[in-house]
Amino acid sequence: MSEENQNQKAMPASLASVAAKHAQKQPGTNPLGTGLEARGVHAWFGTKHVLSDVTLDFAAGTVTALIGPSGCGKSTFIRTLNRMHEFIPTAALAGEVRLDGKDIYAPGTDVTKIRLKIGMVFQKPNPFPSMTIGENVLSGLKLAELKRSNTDDLLESCLVRAGLWNEVKDRLKEQGGSLSGGQQQRLCIARSLAVEPQVLLMDEPCSALDPGSTFRIEETIAELSQTMTIIIVTHNMQQAARVSDYTAFFLSNDGPGLMVETGPTSQIFSAPRDKRTEDYVTGRFG
Repeated sequence: MSEENQNQKAMPASLASVAAKHAQKQPGTNPLGTGLEARGVHAWFGTKHVLSDVTLDFAAGTVTALIGPSGCGKSTFIRTLNRMHEFIPTAALAGEVRLDGKDIYAPGTDVTKIRLKIGMVFQKPNPFPSMTIGENVLSGLKLAELKRSNTDDLLESCLVRAGLWNEVKDRLKEQGGSLSGGQQQRLCIARSLAVEPQVLLMDEPCSALDPGSTFRIEETIAELSQTMTIIIVTHNMQQAARVSDYTAFFLSNDGPGLMVETGPTSQIFSAPRDKRTEDYVTGRFG
């Protein structure tokens, strides 16, 4: 048997083993809300149909990984979940996205409030360069005109939850851009937490980070998932196996992206139902 074939056969068992070590959580209870639901979501850029009929549930208090090759619509889909898709000229959408049972695209919906409840962390860290570390964390409060009685406590709490407090507690008045890439990404996570979101979207948050910084981000994800719903786009199969409770596989074959299969992460990496999913997670393509 060739080395390539041996690797293909070994890979699912390895990923399944990693996923099995991550104890799958049961969905959270009412204090966390009922979670986020996408129903029949389609997306376009102009006349180009880029995402077709995606229906997915994201239970409160769980982590869901979105996997699939580049160009299959994962990042587009995640941007529909907090109405960032509509920022792009010519963008259009059909379907529903429900937070706690209410469609966030319903007429009269306050988009600003939706984006406070459904936060986002991007692939490239984007702290505000003219602000200090402390000002970066609290900037969302100012932009949303939210009042908090003790911002010092909030600042510390957000940095602790983002796994950054011990590294920056004596540097709060330094510029956010003075931090390393991994620290900047955790600073952006802390900034998202300050407005107390129910859901946190993460679009390849570790793709530009070294292994040590990636590990700390993954620790942060595990901690945050106790109190919120997390959805992460990742090309790293090992990362999906390590951090997520559920995984959804996306694919595009010369047409709009679609969701091929979803299920508990341990199942997706050990016994996927669709041959295309198996081919992807075993490295046969992608």
